[in-house]
Amino acid sequence: MALDLAKFLLGAFMLWFCANWIVDSAAALARRWGVSELAIGLTVVAVGTSAPEFVVTLNAAFKGLGDISLSNVVGSNIFNLGFILGTMAMIRPLATHRTLVLRDGALLLAVTGFILVSALTTGLSRATGIVLVLFLAGYVLWLMSRPRVVGRASGPGLSRAARWWDWPRLLLAFAGLALGGELVVGAAVGLAQDLGLSRWAIGVTMVAAGTSLPELVTCLAAALKGRSDMLLGNLIGSDLFNFAGVLGLTCLLRPLGAIPDAVPSLCALVAMIGLALVLMRTGWRLSRIEGAFLVLVNSIRWVADLWV
Repeated sequence: MALDLAKFLLGAFMLWFCANWIVDSAAALARRWGVSELAIGLTVVAVGTSAPEFVVTLNAAFKGLGDISLSNVVGSNIFNLGFILGTMAMIRPLATHRTLVLRDGALLLAVTGFILVSALTTGLSRATGIVLVLFLAGYVLWLMSRPRVVGRASGPGLSRAARWWDWPRLLLAFAGLALGGELVVGAAVGLAQDLGLSRWAIGVTMVAAGTSLPELVTCLAAALKGRSDMLLGNLIGSDLFNFAGVLGLTCLLRPLGAIPDAVPSLCALVAMIGLALVLMRTGWRLSRIEGAFLVLVNSIRWVADLWV
């Protein structure tokens, strides 16, 4: 058990470290096009911080571990909107606005509902993957076609200009992600056996928390700098990319089929997204008390996933 835990922690550290490289270099490269802060948070930073989920999910799928593959994505999204969003609001209340809540938040709720319906009916097939990938492509193209504000993009990872070494650093970071993902998946299977827990329980809690470290670090930097748009854009964008990108591509390459254990957690995620959107809509602000409530709800969900 000690060896599995050490492998898990090492893999999680590698995922966090390499994802930080991806966020920093990718955001600096995107700055050349003068993309708005919200758009960068919803796309470039979201994709970079979701890279660990992609590596772990795809790795598990090709090993025939569909439960870990899906539970990682579902658990990461719950973790993002519960622990991370709630904690950031407790540090500093977050200003929200109509576009973020009624456009991007509503799209996230719709995509999650679609995946829940797919899990209940046809399973997570290639057809599901095609729909998700096409949605993501259309959403990103639409976002990037919006009016650009040259020189206005700022926030964590956006304070410097792009350098020649950003491209090779991106390649090294993705190689490190692959190795870290391999360690995390292998350790998760071992820990589940050591602790007598299901692979789903380990995936939706420990693995999800490990792959969500980049979102946590990025959002903490944004919260301390008062960058609500970057923070909220990163979390909602990461959740969208986790489902439409990570899960969509995984289903295309390796359909997951029906996973009965996923339904309760997917229902909980739909409820969590709805709750977060309602709280962000009240006064167009997420207060410290509302943030603490999100953390409490997510903590209860974690206990239920592990022990019920």
